[in-house]
Amino acid sequence: MNAQLGRAAIAVAASALAAVSLTACGSGDDADGRPGGSTKGDDIKVGLLLPEDQTSRYEKFDKPLIEKEVAMLTRGKGKVLYANAKQDATAQSAQVDAMIAKKVDVLIIDAVDSKAIAGAVKKAKDAGIPVVAYDRLAEGPIDAYTSFDNEDVGTVQGKALLEALGDKARDGQIVMMNGSVIDPNAKDFKAGAHAVLDGKVNVGKEYDTVDWKPENAHANMAAAISALGKGKIVGVYSANDGMAGGIITALKAAGVSPLPPVTGQDAELAGVQRIVAGEQFMTVYKRYAPEAAAASEMAVALARGERIDGIINQLVDSPTTKRVPSMLVPGVALTKSNVKTTVVDDGVYTIAEICTDRLKSACEEIGLK
Repeated sequence: MNAQLGRAAIAVAASALAAVSLTACGSGDDADGRPGGSTKGDDIKVGLLLPEDQTSRYEKFDKPLIEKEVAMLTRGKGKVLYANAKQDATAQSAQVDAMIAKKVDVLIIDAVDSKAIAGAVKKAKDAGIPVVAYDRLAEGPIDAYTSFDNEDVGTVQGKALLEALGDKARDGQIVMMNGSVIDPNAKDFKAGAHAVLDGKVNVGKEYDTVDWKPENAHANMAAAISALGKGKIVGVYSANDGMAGGIITALKAAGVSPLPPVTGQDAELAGVQRIVAGEQFMTVYKRYAPEAAAASEMAVALARGERIDGIINQLVDSPTTKRVPSMLVPGVALTKSNVKTTVVDDGVYTIAEICTDRLKSACEEIGLK
């Protein structure tokens, strides 16, 4: 993936709204979307706060993509100041304070806890620093938001699971392993999945997984197997790949064979390898380049006091802020059939990275050579 791909995706999405006039400001400030309408050139400081390092995407993709895009947009003069909260909402609020003290010109925040971050967002706003909510819809007076269409992600997962189950959908029970309750995206994934699955499958057990941790998903799955019986589980809805790994380990430990179809999200390397091996049915591949490019373009524009109409593709309401200018990116169902045309062709992983010695024969069967 690269910045050019991201900008192209944004341009396509934005063109759909070419006939619609949208304001750049999400919370009633100056029409240019920047409190006070101040302007800056390329010499800007962008604060980037990411939520955790349990999921590989943040350090491997989001951070370097945003750094690269900001550098490109500012002709190498802009700086990205980075901090990772490691799943600690209190630490993230302190990181916002630190960014304010460092006088950043704009903040990109992927919130650990969307509600808890609201006070810190207001502090930044009061200090004249616009805030772009990244990947998760933070509460408070945010100026812009970019993420994936999260309910659609759940819909994609649910449809894929139904496809995998076929006429066996009613033969047993499925387990639903949702994400963390403090992540607003998890609620959307769950809603999208339920919209597809309700009435078509029997949900035997459903869990909200603390901190999205694989070990917590493993414990939940072990409990579900004990409660339902290993022969009664026909499928597992897993909201992301990390949890899918814990779920599959629990299924194997219980002697479940063959493994039921298990969903995922994020196209992590381990998840893609499990798909190739036939252990995980699918993942939702989210092209991080368009999301990172949108956040970077929004941030740089807001820091300069410029409008962001041409970047957004819709307006989104948070619990505290209405009509937030937003750019939402669709996800793609990744299965054995399209590994090459997604993560390989986009340059996320090489065939050599995916096809370890253990997976060479499986890779050859699906044309990964």
